[in-house]
Amino acid sequence: MPSAYLLVSHGSRDPRPEVAMEQLVKLISYSPVQISVSNQQRSGNNRFHHLPTVDISSTKQLLVDKACLELSPLSLAQQIVDFSDRALTQGYNKVQIIPVFLLPGTHVKEDIPTQVAIAQQTLGEKVILDLQPHLGTHPGLVQLLAKIVTKDIETWILLSHGSRRPGAKEPVKAVAKQLNAVDAYWAIAPSLESRVQALANAGYQQIGIVPYFLFAGGITDEIAQSVAQLQMRFPSLNLHLTEPIGASAELASLIWDLVEK
Repeated sequence: MPSAYLLVSHGSRDPRPEVAMEQLVKLISYSPVQISVSNQQRSGNNRFHHLPTVDISSTKQLLVDKACLELSPLSLAQQIVDFSDRALTQGYNKVQIIPVFLLPGTHVKEDIPTQVAIAQQTLGEKVILDLQPHLGTHPGLVQLLAKIVTKDIETWILLSHGSRRPGAKEPVKAVAKQLNAVDAYWAIAPSLESRVQALANAGYQQIGIVPYFLFAGGITDEIAQSVAQLQMRFPSLNLHLTEPIGASAELASLIWDLVEK
């Protein structure tokens, strides 16, 4: 059964996440000639599989688009219906919906499934909607981050937005543990400042900070300002802030891997 693909993001007033989503759509819209995951070279301290590799040289273009959960003139359900109608006219009778979210919060667990159910009720049986697991479930995300976490830095902080929802920290802690990093949060404790202070007290001088965000935006700008202020407060430290994950062929390959399972 041929499928079209709809990537669902949160939505932002900042234009940069929108541009990044457009880049992902372009990367995914060409059917990969080869998606391979190598399980070799996993001996010693290398605990990470190799990332899937994507060859987008194929000329077979698929129907792929993006939608927003929030900050869109249309509800997500209506965006899904409109895309599904377009897919139907192009010969697709199934739409795979991929939540481009890192963490399993309320949006992933409740809001998106509700909107998909509303859209399915509107569409009836003419198009099948298939809601996929959110992007953060793919173990390859740790591999992407592992490429950023270099040995030149003594220790690392994985900085997530944070939520007061019970259990919200656990997925972040799990990723941080795999990276030999400590977790910190922008909106809740433990804060970035408290983590930097604790690591400085423990004798670390080179501290890397990885924003656990998919794309650059307003919050990552605020994080950069905060890191600059912390650098002035702790002049003996070398604080190294990385970019967020960003749109790339490697990220697109993880999305492909989710929908191909």
